[in-house]
Amino acid sequence: MRARRVREGDVVLARLGGPTVLVEVHGWRFLTDPTFDPPGRRYAFGWGTGSRKRSGPALDPDEVGPVDAVLLSHDHHADNLDDLGRASLERAQLVVTTRPGARRLRRAGTGPVVGLAPGERVLLRAPGRPPVRVSATPCRHGPRFSRPLAGAVVGFALSWDTQRHGVLWITGDTVLHPALERVARDLVVDTLVLHAGAVRFPVTGPLRWTMDAAEAVRLCALARPRAVVPVHVEGWSHFTEGRDALDRAFAAAPGDLAARLR
Repeated sequence: MRARRVREGDVVLARLGGPTVLVEVHGWRFLTDPTFDPPGRRYAFGWGTGSRKRSGPALDPDEVGPVDAVLLSHDHHADNLDDLGRASLERAQLVVTTRPGARRLRRAGTGPVVGLAPGERVLLRAPGRPPVRVSATPCRHGPRFSRPLAGAVVGFALSWDTQRHGVLWITGDTVLHPALERVARDLVVDTLVLHAGAVRFPVTGPLRWTMDAAEAVRLCALARPRAVVPVHVEGWSHFTEGRDALDRAFAAAPGDLAARLR
């Protein structure tokens, strides 16, 4: 596959496959949930769940180049951090992830790492660039009471002083739930990087572990982002809805949501 680039205002996003996106803004380079392994391998996620990787990345880590920060929604599922993705963390100046994930990565020798809980933030500074605030937003990676099975996950809202239309929001792997709805109502969102895919596993039957197309539409109706960039919809066997399902759902939605989909 080839890298698909989307320019929204002063932000350029390159979709590299699965949840992996290279974000470039004002000299900053952020990488989300790095997955760089080739296709074909099956990965176990725990509790009888697993998935096979169906397609490789649009770029390998050498082609991505230097990264200021990796924004890692969670470290414990290979569809968000596979083996080559984990090795690529060493190329980044900083990794921002969940608090439990930060502890695991530090024990493994990765660093520097910042762990955030929803509502916490870190301010990134560098000479000649505007400071960027990275705020953690809530995720629920499955149905109610699934945290002991699915583990901690966070999303990220990026803001800087020259933004004109709102934050860049990366949802992370999540279903639609009340805490996420509150954030969607409260944030002013310019570009929404939307993790979808309607993840299911045979062992857990009809339970979903990420948003389906209908939930994605409801979230966007609340947040009203200027642009929606879907990710986490391709490349893995446990993704049960692809981009075509999103296209149909947004086309059937009232108002102008379909025009916001990139």
